[in-house]
Amino acid sequence: MSASLLPEVAQFYRVSLDELLGMKNGAGKRGPTPKPQRHLERIQELPKPKQRFVLEMLETVLNQAGR
Repeated sequence: MSASLLPEVAQFYRVSLDELLGMKNGAGKRGPTPKPQRHLERIQELPKPKQRFVLEMLETVLNQAGR
């Protein structure tokens, strides 16, 4: 298949060319990482018991905010 057909294939499947080619969404974006994403990355570095504790705290706060 010719590479010139890729835009048509992406349009047919309703995906971006990046997605069609297996590239991560936002891989080409520049700028600082959003603060919530940085927090999640830091949480993932914690030992599993501490991760569970943080997630339980977040769930409690979010549940209270949803009332």
